[in-house]
Amino acid sequence: MNALRIGILGIAGVMFALQFRSNKPEYGLYIGFAVSLLIFSYAVSGLTALFGHMEIMEKYIGSNRAYFSILLKVIGITYICEFCSGICRDAGYASVSGQIEIFGKLSILAAGMPILLAVIESIQEMTG
Repeated sequence: MNALRIGILGIAGVMFALQFRSNKPEYGLYIGFAVSLLIFSYAVSGLTALFGHMEIMEKYIGSNRAYFSILLKVIGITYICEFCSGICRDAGYASVSGQIEIFGKLSILAAGMPILLAVIESIQEMTG
């Protein structure tokens, strides 16, 4: 039901912003940005339930909590970059949007490097 509400909010926001497209295009951009922020804040407010499930997963992981924190960082980087990239693309700045996406991908690669190194060490121990 929440997904339906968010979908309706998004469509209504876009329809409202389209009304300003011909006369005052900057108002349409502001409306789109405001609707995006509303949807994003609603999504962030739902994270409390997600964190409850992640605490359970953390118990299963055990002593190696570094991997869990890396997972959270990667998820955060992904959502923030996707949100910002989408806003820039909608505003007509596709090149800035592309750069944000590249930065996000490189940040994810850098954040995940300790996991890659741990996998390589495990392989080395098994073969050596």
